[in-house]
Amino acid sequence: MGSKDSGNNSNSGSVSNGNSNGASDNKQALVAPHGIKRVVIKIGTSTLIDEKRRLKVAFLYDLARQVEELRNKGIEVVVVTSGAIGVGLRRLRINERPKDIPTLQAAAAIGQVELASRYDQAFYHYGIQLAQVLLTRYETAGRESYLHARDTLTRLLELGIVPLVNENDTVAVDEIKFGDNDTLATLVAAIVDADLVILLSDIEGLYTADPRTSEDAELLERVGDLTDDLYKAAGGAGSAYGSGGMITKIKAARVLMAANIPMVICQGSRPNVIHDVILGDEHVGTLFDSDDKSHHANAKKLWIALGAKPKGSVVVDDGAATALVDNGSSLLPVGIKSVSGEFEPGDSVNILNSDNMVIGRGLARMGCEDVEKVHGMNSRAIADDPQLKDLSDQVVIHRDEMVVF
Repeated sequence: MGSKDSGNNSNSGSVSNGNSNGASDNKQALVAPHGIKRVVIKIGTSTLIDEKRRLKVAFLYDLARQVEELRNKGIEVVVVTSGAIGVGLRRLRINERPKDIPTLQAAAAIGQVELASRYDQAFYHYGIQLAQVLLTRYETAGRESYLHARDTLTRLLELGIVPLVNENDTVAVDEIKFGDNDTLATLVAAIVDADLVILLSDIEGLYTADPRTSEDAELLERVGDLTDDLYKAAGGAGSAYGSGGMITKIKAARVLMAANIPMVICQGSRPNVIHDVILGDEHVGTLFDSDDKSHHANAKKLWIALGAKPKGSVVVDDGAATALVDNGSSLLPVGIKSVSGEFEPGDSVNILNSDNMVIGRGLARMGCEDVEKVHGMNSRAIADDPQLKDLSDQVVIHRDEMVVF
């Protein structure tokens, strides 16, 4: 596939599986090394922690070896890791992920120390210097703080240091309850303008159905368009210690595809998996790479999509959805069917279609109370109402402050 600007792949069409014709398909790497200069690798909890709740130290050393191989070929690497809570729960001798926030925060605080230390030991063995970076949406919700995070990560890479990124779960209550590191990896990829994101998981990739329950499930080699059926094929959380699952990976892929950043989901326990994804000569996992190369989110729009947690949602009718997705329009009151949440001008808001599927996100120019008053009305009707006429020339979300998935 080469660089981000290339839209070619050995399999044609939006979705392809291992049964596609052409003997050469499985002999081509998903991503050619040419043009790949910066990679984000996300490590899932189930990839880091074994069935006895122990950290897989051997895996960390092999990860470090593969990272050093990439660095020797001129590829910069950022590692996004899960596992702090899982490691902490083992130290606390808690067998299942608790639901109360203070215990999760305590586990994160305990586990973060061991996790960072183990990573440092493994990477130091291969002469790699790590820098721990803990992020929350607090650091990325504001445009200025987002840029500061970008400058820090960029400078670390310029210095030849591998950033080790994790959520700061010890203080971010909302992130523990709702967050996941698939989303964090997407945010980091946007911050550093990555050429590729690799999600190392406990599953080989995206299947047509849940392979744990369906014998007919087939691995999809490439996804160029995310459909409702693919969302249905995704399940819940993958392990007792993690907070993610296939659905969070699909949502991450959707944002990255809008940004023209390819993403690969693959099994972290596979020998030389990172090498094979980027440098190898055989098929690995599922590649998500948008078929539509006409629209791509810029850096500011990616910040809108990922930096701040949405404060509310608006459901739009079919005509508005088409205008947003296909025509690049701003969102007007007339196209909105319903409003939920509490948001003020400048807050992040999700845009849902009639099937309640998120099709975009943007910064509101009107607060939820005003949107509630005028939704479904055209500008003339708003202007003719003495109490609403001041809102007649306003858009709900301007196209320049919106990203469409």
